[in-house]
Parts: sequence; C-alpha cells; structure tokens
Amino acid sequence: MADSIDESKNVTVTEEDLENKSKGELIKLAGQLRDRRNELNQMASERASARDDLNAKTREKVDEAQEHREKRDELNEQVQEHKDQRNELNAEANELFDKVDNLKNDLELDEGTSVEQLKEEIEDLEFKQQTEVLSSEDEKELIEKIETKREKLQEKQEKLDQGGDLEELKEEAEEVRSEASKHHQKVTELADEAQKHHNEMIEAYREADEIRDEADEKHEEFVEAQEAADQHHEDFVRVQKRLRELDKKEEEQAVSYTHL
Repeated sequence: MADSIDESKNVTVTEEDLENKSKGELIKLAGQLRDRRNELNQMASERASARDDLNAKTREKVDEAQEHREKRDELNEQVQEHKDQRNELNAEANELFDKVDNLKNDLELDEGTSVEQLKEEIEDLEFKQQTEVLSSEDEKELIEKIETKREKLQEKQEKLDQGGDLEELKEEAEEVRSEASKHHQKVTELADEAQKHHNEMIEAYREADEIRDEADEKHEEFVEAQEAADQHHEDFVRVQKRLRELDKKEEEQAVSYTHL
C-alpha cells in the first residue's frame, strides 16, 4: 500500500491570489511554498533512497537465484553423465548375464543326472557285472549301459571344467552391475542436490519479485512527492515573479512621485 503524501499540508496558489493578495501576504505565501517544496523534496529524496535500496536488494536476490540456477544446471549435467555411464554399464551387465544364461544352457549344468549320481550308477552296474551270472546277451547289454554312462560322465565332467569360465563370466557381470549401481546412487544424490538448488532458485526469484513490487511502489511514492515538490516550486516562482512585478511597480510609483 503506497504511503501517500498528506495533501492537506500542500500550499496552493490561484491567479486570484496573485492579483489580489498584498505584498506582505505574497511574501508569507512564498515562504510557505518554499518550506513545503523543501519538505516534499526531502520526502522525495528519502523515497528515492528507499527505492534504490530495494532495487539493490532485488538485484542481490536475482544474483542469488542465478547462482542457484548455475549450480543446478551444473549438477544436472553431472546427473546426465552418471545416467549415461549407469545405462552403458547396465547394458554391458545385461549382455554378460545373457552370456551366462546362454553358457549355462549350452553346458546343461542344470539338467540331467549329476556327476555323483552317474558315478554311483556306473559302480552299481559294474558290481552287477562282477557278481551276477549273466547270459552273453545280458552281459553285452550291461557293458553297453556302462559305456554309455561313462561317456555321459566324461561329457558332464568336461562341461564342469568349462563351468570355471561361467563363474568368471558371472563374477564379471556382477561387478559391472555393482558399478552401475554406484552410478545410479550418484544420480539419486546429485538429482536431490540439484532439486534443492532449483527450489532455492525459485524461492530467491519469488523474493526478488516481492522486493521489486515494493521498489515499484516506493518509486510511485517518490514520483508523487517529486511532482508535488515541482508544483510547489513552480508556484513559488510564480509568486516571486509577482513580487518582482510589485517591486517594480513601487519603484515606478516612487519615481513618479519624485517628479511631482
């Protein structure tokens, strides 16, 4: 709310005043106009000073907001960098885990009879061959079974040997995934910090707008006081001019009296 000047204290001058008031009254009026003009000029000066202070505070807040904006943008760039690294590492980890799954399928480590079970089955068949009386046909069939089991056992053991590569691949995939998680954590931390600076930027701009509104209001008050002071000065000049006219008239009258 603008702090308006007290117009009841203003001094006004009409053409009628200039024509009809006595010299003494006009001298008094000129003094009143001068005093009110000076008072209004002082008021205008104070309001201009207050306005300038508010404008300076506005600039400070805008600068503060700009600092937060720059910090936010800098952090957002870092967020994007870590996001890119995270996404690249996740893609790499996914590839490695796919390789792990494919290798497991190739090795069929999760399928079929276990090595220990195959060994037991072979031992049982060999014991049967040694302890039981079998026909030549049954013995032949038994020997074929034993050979088949031994081939499966050898194949299984070879796959298990290759499984060492699988463990290395799995470990590598987990390490890459862990590295991706670190970048994701960094993304979260930096994004939170960037959001804080964004919020502080918004708040600083809001405060700057509030202070700017106050400064604009104070400028309106300054203009009001300055215009009133200027009007009083103009009226003061008008009265002074009228007083000079009266002085001149008195001088002329004095000269004419001396010639009588």
